[in-house]
Amino acid sequence: MHKLVEHPLLQHRLAILRATETDSKLFRELVREMTRFLAFDALRDLPVEKVSVKTPMGEAEGVKVSGHVVVAPILRAGLGMLDPMLEILPYATAGVIGMKRNEETAEPIPYYLNLPKAYPDSYVVLVDPMLATGGSACDAIATLKKNGFGRIVFLNVIACPEGIARVEREHPDVPVYTAAIDDHLNDHHYIVPGLGDAGDRLFGTL
Repeated sequence: MHKLVEHPLLQHRLAILRATETDSKLFRELVREMTRFLAFDALRDLPVEKVSVKTPMGEAEGVKVSGHVVVAPILRAGLGMLDPMLEILPYATAGVIGMKRNEETAEPIPYYLNLPKAYPDSYVVLVDPMLATGGSACDAIATLKKNGFGRIVFLNVIACPEGIARVEREHPDVPVYTAAIDDHLNDHHYIVPGLGDAGDRLFGTL
């Protein structure tokens, strides 16, 4: 399952994010803001429990998020989405999944993994700005499942049909939330029109 999040404030930021003249500082700020928009939409089904709180005028019934929430960025570009996720989920823990792209085959090469312990109520938010071939996403999801995490949602900024199809084929239980579904992958496995290399633009390594 995938959902295209089409809020006008999100799409406004996306247009600026794509632009070649957008520098790394603004690019990082836009990714942070867009991550929050995506999270609000994608995490509507976070588990909650009822609570009662005292207000200056009496008692009020409310809810609080329950269970074990984990934010897992795919390195390195996913780091741009980690801080805004932890800002809105300050009680979450974080794990990281390092994957390097083989420039000849476009297949992911895992090089680092550090995940918290999985619990029966664990809920993982996997984040990566781009969903291109789907190789890194599918390998990351498989890694999370092998480590005991069963409930996973994937947030990204720009996807393409090829990547979405692969995730839905290999992991139909993992919903994908994105701000854009672009046209296609080019011969170098980059999303078109896309925005170039998200990691390079985030960290100024063009």
